[in-house]
Amino acid sequence: MKLYLLSLGAGLLVGVVYSLLGVRSPAPPIIALVGLLGILAGEQVVPIARRAMQGQDVACYLRGNCADHVLGQLPGNPDKN
Repeated sequence: MKLYLLSLGAGLLVGVVYSLLGVRSPAPPIIALVGLLGILAGEQVVPIARRAMQGQDVACYLRGNCADHVLGQLPGNPDKN
């Protein structure tokens, strides 16, 4: 949870600096977030395709490796502390 709060704080600080300088952010926030989600999801396409072509269990990989990489350590997950 601490990392999420630090990330939010850093974003707020950058937003305040942008505002004080009279600069607009380079992209509307929702577009930037959708782009970041696309990048994270796109990184997983090749490993998933490889596993599927090799006949390996893709669902297990999605739950383990992909979820951790795309979502990070989720707050309140005792298995990852």
